[in-house]
Amino acid sequence: MREIILLLADVVNIWHDLIWKFADMMGWNVSDKDLHFWVIGILGIIGLIFVDIVFHALAKWSITAISFLFTFAMVLVFVFAVEIQQKITGSGNMEFGDAVVSILGFFLFCSFYFIILLVFRGVRKYKKHKDDKNIA
Repeated sequence: MREIILLLADVVNIWHDLIWKFADMMGWNVSDKDLHFWVIGILGIIGLIFVDIVFHALAKWSITAISFLFTFAMVLVFVFAVEIQQKITGSGNMEFGDAVVSILGFFLFCSFYFIILLVFRGVRKYKKHKDDKNIA
């Protein structure tokens, strides 16, 4: 886990330096705050447009799919926050395997939930179909 965080930090640092040097070459007098403002702003709007398109498509299919993706994102943030907290406080080992197992637990419990949901929806659809036949 530590190695992955360090690798991600290195990638971010490389991009930060490249963008900083590009701005300097262009003669733009930007501070680090300016750089963060523009880069995060641009990446954020690109992400919003992508997510908006995907979620609109999913909304036509299933609100549950949107709920799952949102919850999955929250679980990812929580899992990595716990791992980082363990490293900082020394209350456990910061391991990528722990994060993977945590995510697998989420997937397993979601699978149970979706199976139960499908059964209830199937029963409801069957009852509605049966009631429609009895009325006719």
